[in-house]
Amino acid sequence: MKHLPLIARVLLGLVFFGAGVAAFVTHFATPPDLPLALQTFNQGLAASIYFMPFLKAVETLCGLLLLLNMWVPLALVVLAPIIINIALVHAFLAPEGLVLAGILVVLEAYLAFFVSPYREKIGVLFSKR
Repeated sequence: MKHLPLIARVLLGLVFFGAGVAAFVTHFATPPDLPLALQTFNQGLAASIYFMPFLKAVETLCGLLLLLNMWVPLALVVLAPIIINIALVHAFLAPEGLVLAGILVVLEAYLAFFVSPYREKIGVLFSKR
């Protein structure tokens, strides 16, 4: 049980570092078998030109920070809206990925709200001043 925070941090880091690097290696190619609604969504993001490279750079950097155990609270805060969007995309556009999205939500919530010292640093964001 004492290694659970390490395992959660490394798993989350691997997912985002791996996804970010894979996107750059494949030049942001998307799988051809995506549901039509998700294809349309991805085409809209790709049409902006800058968004996918920016997103994948942020994912790669945050994943690396988690793997290196550096600035973990910052990485968790930056990844939070990305993880929420992943969960919503799978809830509405591609339900077959909902299990993985749920795992990401659980890992993020566990690290951010239940693991010391991250919870103290992130908890400050939710307190009255």
